[in-house]
Amino acid sequence: MEPRNQTSASEFILLGLAEKPDHETLLFALFLCMYVVTAVGNLLIILAISSDSHLHTPMYFFLANLSLVDFCLATNTVPKMLVSIQIKNKSISYPCCLTQMYFFHFFGIMDSVLIAVMAYDRFVAICHPLHYTTIMSPRLCGLLAGGPWTFSCFISLTHILLMARLVFCGSNEIPHYFCDLTPLLRLSCTDTSVNQIFVLIVAAMVIATPFICILASYARIIVAIMKVPSANGRKKAFSTCSSHLSVVALFYGTTIGVYLCPSSVHTAVKEKASAVMYTAVTPMLNPFIYSLRNRELKGALRKLVNRKINSSS
Repeated sequence: MEPRNQTSASEFILLGLAEKPDHETLLFALFLCMYVVTAVGNLLIILAISSDSHLHTPMYFFLANLSLVDFCLATNTVPKMLVSIQIKNKSISYPCCLTQMYFFHFFGIMDSVLIAVMAYDRFVAICHPLHYTTIMSPRLCGLLAGGPWTFSCFISLTHILLMARLVFCGSNEIPHYFCDLTPLLRLSCTDTSVNQIFVLIVAAMVIATPFICILASYARIIVAIMKVPSANGRKKAFSTCSSHLSVVALFYGTTIGVYLCPSSVHTAVKEKASAVMYTAVTPMLNPFIYSLRNRELKGALRKLVNRKINSSS
């Protein structure tokens, strides 16, 4: 066995999204606008739900948690990219890279599990309406919201511990705009088989399993809705699920493509496009998806804005 004389990289270079330097100004303006909309939209939803007692229900409790997670997910990646473009420095230290990766997986897992929890909430509301308040008790809601935080912390920490044992002695250029797991594993000059096996196990647990649970929930929901005698009743029941289904399609459509498809079909461009969807676009669109077709939430947002205007005048 040959003696190992390898020095691990102390920093990485995030190549970003721009193929040419001339495109960076446009990307900066675009992502700055997207981040501002994401932050304002999600924080407004949290404030509206917390300030309106009529929205203190399980559905809006989970929505407030999802908005917080979406805001944190975008904040973990987009500001770093904006700063790098502004100061013309694309480097990131090894500890900062691992930290960013930890929080990316932490909030990404939270997103996935919370979306599944919200599907279960809709299933109980539509299929068991008379027992909804009994089943969705404050204790269960606390467990359904708090459990994913603990689970995400454990999984993300395990990812980082497995990553910290690797050595990076070749190129330190990451063809991405943040420290993601898959591009970083490709740079390692040591065996990454354990990491790759763990990625597949985690993907099955936090992407495939919640997605299957969502499909099962909506299969039961559709059966229950079709039994509703009136057309208006069916339309109303479907409308309560349409926003959530849009979020499911946006989030899982991109994450399944990145983490469950064979690595042979991955390209740097596809990975970056998918990452932009679930780290920037989806968190930005979620407040609009949930508020535009929800009268209660729109009413709460209107009250919140009017209250702020009146207090400032």
